[in-house]
Amino acid sequence: MTVCVKQLHGRLPVAEVVLGRALLSVVLSGLLVRRAGLDPWGQRRGLLAVRGLVGTAALFAVYVGVMRLPLAAATVLQYLYPAITALLAWRWLGEKPGGRLGLGVAVGWLGVLLVARPFGLGGMAPLPPLGVAVAVVGALLTAVAYVSVRELGRSEHPQVIVLWFPMVSIPVSLPLVLLDPVRPSLVELGWLVGVGLFTQLGQIGLTHGLVRLSAAQATSISYGQVGFAALWGWLLFGERVDPWTLAGGGLILSSILLSQGRPPQRAGVPSRLTPTEQKGQQDPP
Repeated sequence: MTVCVKQLHGRLPVAEVVLGRALLSVVLSGLLVRRAGLDPWGQRRGLLAVRGLVGTAALFAVYVGVMRLPLAAATVLQYLYPAITALLAWRWLGEKPGGRLGLGVAVGWLGVLLVARPFGLGGMAPLPPLGVAVAVVGALLTAVAYVSVRELGRSEHPQVIVLWFPMVSIPVSLPLVLLDPVRPSLVELGWLVGVGLFTQLGQIGLTHGLVRLSAAQATSISYGQVGFAALWGWLLFGERVDPWTLAGGGLILSSILLSQGRPPQRAGVPSRLTPTEQKGQQDPP
């Protein structure tokens, strides 16, 4: 998804990218919900709407960060969210993480300083402050969105949670697009379709993971994206990964590991898994 956003080179407004992603996603999600015979409106509509609003705001911030920063740096900064997710899930959901959470959060923010290089560390030029700030805000909002998904998993089917995201994104982004419309070229239209398609696949996978695992566990698994981002940035955009980004990325990934604990068990929480899925989680792989 981030590669597709980066390929647009910032010519299209961010709201237009969000809208394009949402239009494709709402069609795909609607078909899946209808095929499964689910009620698309869900049960906790207020929280579903909040998840959609926060997720849309996070999407704006993430896309701006990707457009303004090297792909690896933008992705590294985004990966502050697992430690923040663990902290929020502890306070909101009672999912107590490992006792090293405070240390993990501190190490993660130290990693941000190394990646951003605000004072020109080692003679390296600092990253654009606005791009760094927006990327960090995106990580904070992403953590809030993922904790809300974890909470919604107590009552909602994952496909319904996924559907509500674009349902909220469309009315939020459409007025902004109408204020400053830019007609995409045929190539840009292809990249927009890629943004929507890959985001949809990622949302489905992450939502199912967040329903089945603790919030801290599920989000930490995806830290491998940092390596993929560095690889794609090098292969497609000629972006070299400097030592400060590597060091900061290492600290941020270490913060994820420090903040993890055994998966919590919340009493009285109904499982969204089928009996077969529950058995599959108990059996050894």
